[in-house]
Amino acid sequence: MTFSLHGQAVSGGIAIGRAHLVSHAMLEVAQYQLRERDVAGELVRFDKAVATASAELDALRSDASVPGAPAELSAFVDLHAMILADPALTDVVRGLIRERRCNAEWAVVQQMQQVVDQFDEFEDAYLRERKQDIVQVVERVLRVLQGKPRKLAKRKTASADDDLIVVANDLSPADTIQFKSLKIGGFVTDLGGATSHTAIVARSLAIPAVVGMQHARPLIQDDDLLIVDGTRGVLIVDPDPGVLEEYRLRKTELELERSKLKRLVAGRSRTLDGEDVELHANIELPQDAERAKEVGADGVGLFRTEFLFMNRDELPDEDEQFEAYRSVVKALGDKLVTIRTLDIGADKEARALRNRAGNRSAPNPALGLRAIRFCLAEPQLFLAQLRAILRASHHGRIRLLIPMLAHAQEIEQTLALIELAKTQLRDSRHKFDDGMEVGGMIEIPAAALSLGPFLRRLDFLSIGTNDLIQYTLAIDRTDGSVAHLYDPLHPAVLKLIAQTIQSAQRVGMPVAVCGEMAGDPKLTKLLLGMGLRQFSMHPSQLLEVKQQVMMSDAAQLAVRVARLLKLDEPERISEQLDRL
Repeated sequence: MTFSLHGQAVSGGIAIGRAHLVSHAMLEVAQYQLRERDVAGELVRFDKAVATASAELDALRSDASVPGAPAELSAFVDLHAMILADPALTDVVRGLIRERRCNAEWAVVQQMQQVVDQFDEFEDAYLRERKQDIVQVVERVLRVLQGKPRKLAKRKTASADDDLIVVANDLSPADTIQFKSLKIGGFVTDLGGATSHTAIVARSLAIPAVVGMQHARPLIQDDDLLIVDGTRGVLIVDPDPGVLEEYRLRKTELELERSKLKRLVAGRSRTLDGEDVELHANIELPQDAERAKEVGADGVGLFRTEFLFMNRDELPDEDEQFEAYRSVVKALGDKLVTIRTLDIGADKEARALRNRAGNRSAPNPALGLRAIRFCLAEPQLFLAQLRAILRASHHGRIRLLIPMLAHAQEIEQTLALIELAKTQLRDSRHKFDDGMEVGGMIEIPAAALSLGPFLRRLDFLSIGTNDLIQYTLAIDRTDGSVAHLYDPLHPAVLKLIAQTIQSAQRVGMPVAVCGEMAGDPKLTKLLLGMGLRQFSMHPSQLLEVKQQVMMSDAAQLAVRVARLLKLDEPERISEQLDRL
């Protein structure tokens, strides 16, 4: 029987293939009593399952470090390893097995529920969302206990032309690592939001995905023929021949368009009326620089240095950081590299910094001691990074980007530490670019509304739309219960972005957008009409955005976008955006 379901479109494209259901292990857990003499053996069975799950995570960590794998995956795997090693989970489970003489599966689910219930009581949406990581870790242990394979595998019944469509209640970001080695067409989950980390990983791998389906998993059976429309957020189950033929045609057309995009690599990013537009790449690790070069990026608009600090027990020292930064500069030649200082905290944890101020338990991590606040609270750590970046600036074009600035005194303190780092390098006879530009991230509404100190004291601005939207709308973008309210086209968000661009342009200051909005080709003309001339995005998104730039008339867009920005009704804004 043909039917369709609707969810959130998070990664564009069309996938046609057979359903592969990822079982929800917790639904299959039964309780049974053990004989006294069997308790010791059950404890051994549980310990072996934990060890196997830990080994799986170690293997995933290795897979996440290979070229082409999204760098965010290492952080996700590291977080799951920390949860698995936490005595609050494992020690209590062992106690339940001993005291109640129950099977390990039932004990681990009971303890998980206790922990999850505690998370549900937190007022902070971000902390509540972390319960999903605990659930995913428990799922991994349960699969080992139940003897179920973690890896996906093709079934013999699938034809050579069939893709696998992964259907799950939820997928941990680590699960997506194996998508690279199998012919995965797309994935569908009941949970998740448009800007969750799993969605970001799907986009970086160019796999069509629809999330937040709510009840897809119980309604679909293994080997059902599925169509995943990752652009419109539609899932069609057992389509009739006419619909199937239509979607196959559309899929072929999309693939043809993507192949044509490769021809744009060497083309100049210029609008129809002669406006040059810079298209930069966001990277997380030094090896990502090669991907930026492959798509013809004008440079690196955002090097997220926190990924050098994650997934390790010891901090990278100044020399290690210097080598990493220098390798990116060398790879990019004469192109500009924008390096963002450590943006640790909130959803990005580093094991080596666990006992530092920014990684201690906080009532609300997203609003706590993170990013520049953390760096100013840890000046020696910050100075080591600043010296490493300055030293690398001697080998190519580097500019420094400071995240999450909100107060004038934060700018002054940062600039003072940069001068101190320069003095230290002069004393140690290290060469550096004394004129290296320093810019600030605009990702807090307070910064966008009081740009004076930024315009007077800094050299450039970069708008981080992910956090700007989150803080403006008071919405945790990883919380599925409110993800539908996360709206880049909210009138308040658009006004803040437009005002920031216009204010910077009035004084001749360069301004870029480096959040998810910059890589969305549906929003390219909107941003061009606001006056934006520097975009920075994941390399996989760059050619689609370039195509939109080359098809645009910036002068005409400026007039039409000015009218759009006067609207305050989301429906009318969407209508006008479609007309662009």
